[in-house]
Order: sequence, then C-alpha cells, then structure tokens
Amino acid sequence: MRVQLLIATGDREYAEHLSGVLASSYGDVIDVSVCGTPESIAQQSLERKYDIGLLEASLMRDADLQAINLPVLLWSDEDLSTDYPEAVEKVRKYQRISIMIGKVLEIYSRGLKNARDLNSKRAHITAFWSPMGGVGKTTAALAYCAGKTNVGSDVLYLDIEQFSSISTYFNDAGRSVSAVFEMLESEEGNVSMLIRSIRQLDSGSGISYFSRPENFDDMNVLTSESLGELIEACSEMTDELVIDMSSVCDDRTQKVFQCADRVYCVVDNTPISQTKFMQFTTQHNVFAQIKDKTSIVANKGALVSKSFADTIVSLPFVQSADAVAVYKALSVIDFEIEQVSIYDRANT
Repeated sequence: MRVQLLIATGDREYAEHLSGVLASSYGDVIDVSVCGTPESIAQQSLERKYDIGLLEASLMRDADLQAINLPVLLWSDEDLSTDYPEAVEKVRKYQRISIMIGKVLEIYSRGLKNARDLNSKRAHITAFWSPMGGVGKTTAALAYCAGKTNVGSDVLYLDIEQFSSISTYFNDAGRSVSAVFEMLESEEGNVSMLIRSIRQLDSGSGISYFSRPENFDDMNVLTSESLGELIEACSEMTDELVIDMSSVCDDRTQKVFQCADRVYCVVDNTPISQTKFMQFTTQHNVFAQIKDKTSIVANKGALVSKSFADTIVSLPFVQSADAVAVYKALSVIDFEIEQVSIYDRANT
C-alpha cells in the first residue's frame, strides 16, 4: 500500500529537495506529487485523491482541501503569528526529513484501518534464541544482519528481549517501539504504516531497527497473538526480518519459532550453556517441532557435538570491548554454510 502524498509549497527548491529524498528513500511507501498554487492543487485534486497533504501556510488557508484525507500544515518560524485551529496537524518545515515524514506517517497510521496489503512482500524470517543469557545471541544476530546488508538485502532487526540492548549498538533517540505495542493493544490504526514511520536506519551497517521500549512493562504485556501481528506487519516491509529473542521458552517464544523460516540456537563454550541447550533438545517437545529448521551457532570458539543438530555455524572469539566492532568482525561469516567445529573434526 503506497501513500499518496501531496507537497504544496511555493518554495520550489525546497519542494524539489523534499520530493527527491522521499522518492529515493521512501519510494516503496510514498507516491509524491508537488504543486505550488491553490489553482494547481485544485487541478491535481480533480485527477486523484491524496492521503496526506503537506501544505505551507498560505496554501492551507486558500486551497480547497476536499481531496486530501489528512491536511498537515508545513510551518516555519514566520507562520508562528498565524492562528490555526488546534485540530490542524502541524509539522515543522526545516528539519531532518526522516523525522518529519516519520511523524506524518505516524499521525496518518492512527486514523487508518488495519488492513493488510495483499500485494506486499513477505520477508524471510530468521530467529536467534538461546536457553541462557550472556552467550552472545545479540552479537550473533547482528552479525547475521550485517552480513545480509553487505550483500544488498534490506534487513530489519526486531529486538523482543525483555531488557533491550539496542542502545549499545545503535542510536536510540527515535520513536520507541512502545507506540506499536499500544496500537496492537488498542486494535485501532494501521500497524504496518506505524512501523514504517518509526523504523530507523543505522547508516554505519545498513541495518534497520526500532528504538527500545519505554519501560519493561511495555514488552512484558505483549501477548503471543500481538507478537504474531507484529511479525506479520514487519515481514511486509523488508527482505529479511531478524528476531532477537529472550532466553525463555514461553508462548511468545513458541510463536516466533512458528513464524520463523530459520532458527539459530546460540551456545558458547561454558558447560552451563551447553548443558541447558542439551536439556532443551532432549527434554522439551518444542525442539522436535523446529529441529528441521534449526542450526546451532557455536559462539566464542565453542566446541559443540554435531549430535545436537544437523548444522553448526562456528563463530570465533573476537577480543574487543567494542560491541559494534565485534558483530561487524563476525559479519563475514556465512550463516547458511555449515562450518564444522574442531570437536566435530576430531570425531569424524
């Protein structure tokens, strides 16, 4: 579903810059039209209906806005003396375009029905899980993400851990993913559109992500059904959806396992980690349901018996206190190709 957006401003240079950025960065979401007079708005409104209109002050006053579902005032400092009804949505003209469009799409999403776009794509869904925390699951997940972006894939990283470490790896100043949880709980608005509005892009790695929840309870009240809706909405907007999971095996974990095309179970070289993973594989019926799509990630140079799974991906130990440097160093590993550990070579 592409949003029909009209930019109405007499500032031709600004209109060209804004429309150019939107066409290059949001072309899969937004279809942009530009005009500069009330007459041109009227003419273009005869040809199509617009979902959103970004209109500068003079055009907001004088134009017929019947063909625009959501008129938004594109204001600058000179417009501060003008009175507008409180009901009119406003967005500052001269600011970072990603922030501006994110706010506008979020406003629009809240008034839009939550209908699926049947023509949208469906991502390959990859889940990273471990029965024990501290084994490097997030590092492995981000290494996988970075490897995919390195070959040109559009990758969205979804962190559903109860305590997020997003701020360790990315700029966490954007709109919190809690806004999505609120919409899922209220069952009002369009989740897919809201997700598009708050999605952020890390320029250093090319990985897209969401800022962490505002508090622990926001993640804790997310039901397995809501999580399924979130995964479905995220999968419509990317090539590869990578889900970083908490180290529990509850209903939400099983929902992710069900949705995932591939599951990577991460263990390290500690006896506790490998003992817990062995218990999961031998004492929990969930593993039997996902075994055919599960690979082990033997992290930090761990030695793992191949009897646990058909495929083992071995990640070497990277000596660095910089978490970003570690996952980027590991991004050269091809997770789709088995890399047999030393333990297995000794037993073949």
